[in-house]
Amino acid sequence: MSKPIYILNGPNLNRLGTREPEIYGHTTLAEVEVMCREAASGHAIVFRQSNREYEIIDWVHEAIEEGSSGIIINPAAFTFTSMAIMDALKMFSGPIIELHISNIHKREPIYHKSYVSLVATAVIAGLGTKGYPVAVGAMVEMIGPRLAKA
Repeated sequence: MSKPIYILNGPNLNRLGTREPEIYGHTTLAEVEVMCREAASGHAIVFRQSNREYEIIDWVHEAIEEGSSGIIINPAAFTFTSMAIMDALKMFSGPIIELHISNIHKREPIYHKSYVSLVATAVIAGLGTKGYPVAVGAMVEMIGPRLAKA
């Protein structure tokens, strides 16, 4: 059995569905979690959200210690501010997908420099909440060859 895929969500994503729906849509984080589990093709999912930087770092450390298959992370505002999350992700040896609901490159310049992109295997942005199951599907494909070698 494969190790779980960690899906980590940063600040304010607990407000999905009500927060700036013109940018982020009306889908709630609970609905996103259901979409991810359905897309996981039987792979275990650890799905978490925090408004606290240290908690996200602790979960990355947990993913490292548990030998997680991969990490999908929507760091939200921490994308542009957290060298600490970047440094934690550097220690993870598996694939990392950075995920954004909006197209951060189409937004104001403050959203254009991602610390997480410097260590991510891939980036998905601008697909709305539908980007989550796309990311899960991509991760399942990425870890497939790794599982075959194990």
